[in-house]
Amino acid sequence: MGTIISVLIIIVCLLLILVVLVQNSKGGGLASSFSSSNQVMGVRKTADFLEKATWTLAIALLVLSLVSTAYNKPAEGTTQAAGTESVSRKMAGESTSGAPAPAAAPVKQTAPTPAPAQAPKPEKK
Repeated sequence: MGTIISVLIIIVCLLLILVVLVQNSKGGGLASSFSSSNQVMGVRKTADFLEKATWTLAIALLVLSLVSTAYNKPAEGTTQAAGTESVSRKMAGESTSGAPAPAAAPVKQTAPTPAPAQAPKPEKK
């Protein structure tokens, strides 16, 4: 089922690319070639069709993407794949099962040693 949805998404993307490339924001594009009066579809109808096709394909792409996301949820009780583990978890040493990394041994604190006293420097006369 996921493959079918992916193929539909690719088809909708290609159609959306074609429809957008046919349009021209300044009134040209495919609509400008239908300027003669004996055509079945006039300039305005072609522009309306292309706009409706763009919106329809964009909405279809959104819906298919949401369906694909909902369909590809991992089953309950399964763990993440090794490739989807976050970098911060890998660096922290956590396993994919979610168990925390073992705590490091505490560092022994020592009191700072005082610096040795320096002899006074003789003054120059």
